[in-house]
Amino acid sequence: MQYEDKISIAKMPSDELKKRVVKVQQALADVQADACVVTTAVNQLYLAGFIFDGFMFVAPETEPILFVKRPIDTKGERVEIIRKPEQIGELLPKYGIEPPRHLLLENDVMSYNSSLRLQAALNMPKTGNASGILRKMRMVKSEYELSLVRESARLQNRVYAQVRSIFKPGMTDVGFQIEVEHLLRKTGSQGIFRCYGENMDIFMGSVLAGDNATVASPYDFALGGQGLSPVLPLGANGTPLTPGITLMVDMCGNFTPYQSDMTRSFAIGDVPEIAYRAHQLSIDIHGEIQNLAKAGTSCSELYGVAEKMTREAGLEAYFMGTVQQAKFIGHGVGLEINEPPVLTPKSKDLLSPGMVIAIEPKYVLQGIGAVGIENTYIVHESGLEKITLCEESLVKL
Repeated sequence: MQYEDKISIAKMPSDELKKRVVKVQQALADVQADACVVTTAVNQLYLAGFIFDGFMFVAPETEPILFVKRPIDTKGERVEIIRKPEQIGELLPKYGIEPPRHLLLENDVMSYNSSLRLQAALNMPKTGNASGILRKMRMVKSEYELSLVRESARLQNRVYAQVRSIFKPGMTDVGFQIEVEHLLRKTGSQGIFRCYGENMDIFMGSVLAGDNATVASPYDFALGGQGLSPVLPLGANGTPLTPGITLMVDMCGNFTPYQSDMTRSFAIGDVPEIAYRAHQLSIDIHGEIQNLAKAGTSCSELYGVAEKMTREAGLEAYFMGTVQQAKFIGHGVGLEINEPPVLTPKSKDLLSPGMVIAIEPKYVLQGIGAVGIENTYIVHESGLEKITLCEESLVKL
């Protein structure tokens, strides 16, 4: 599938959006809040079906109101075009709504100044944090959402099946990544994908070659990399793809609003036996988790499986990094690439039907590079459905 005839993603169905708003309204009632104001792009997309500059005002017993600064041609029965947040308090009485006394905001990501200004515009109500509520709500996907995740995985599978043919002697990791990105875009990738958290800048994914995989990064991803400059200290750094090292490709499947996540590793020529052994261990961990995991399984138990198998293999020094080791082996996937649940040793989350999780036990070997795989799974009552289906062995280039 080429860019010119790529799939078009229609607007999210209205019944989907209504069900999500009802969930937010119920959550507001549960914590006895009068309203929630949504400002972030990802949660606007989730609840309104599109992104705008402004405020989505959700109250427990009335339809949401959109207070929009841009685009100014936004239409709707409950849409108000405004210039500044101070107008919200003036317009609420038009809908029979009193200024809230208890207001939830996305405090995890909303700036302090924006929060104060909004509070002042609404007569300084008591505030609480809506970020965790909304992220938890998005953990379990509907059948519609799962269909979009599967579509992203289907197209990502198509791209990854061609990755081997991209390699040419004399390439650097940057040159290789550019060719992968080109192929992704031609297949319909949206180019950007969303990450949760502060300072989580990244391209369309990560390509790590040789000892660049050992370089610690300030970003909260599984592995780091030096990057090309201090502007973005992450990922490919210009390492030549020479025999004896490995190449790890961890690019995003963002062909729909809902993403898939997959990592595959390659050997440049002949690499030491330990690389094949560590890589096979990653595959074996996936197999063991697939045998164990189902609705009700704890996320911490899944981490424990990976940790135990790694320790028994004597590879704990290489597990999830060397200089800086990540303390998770997987995460939720959806509108953002790093949604809950997170597979950590201290997680209290249990798997639920409709969750989408990426599992990525990886090993970093000094003098060689990173190995291991990552797959995306959909959780069902009786087990996991694997939707990233490309060759998993350490393929020789």
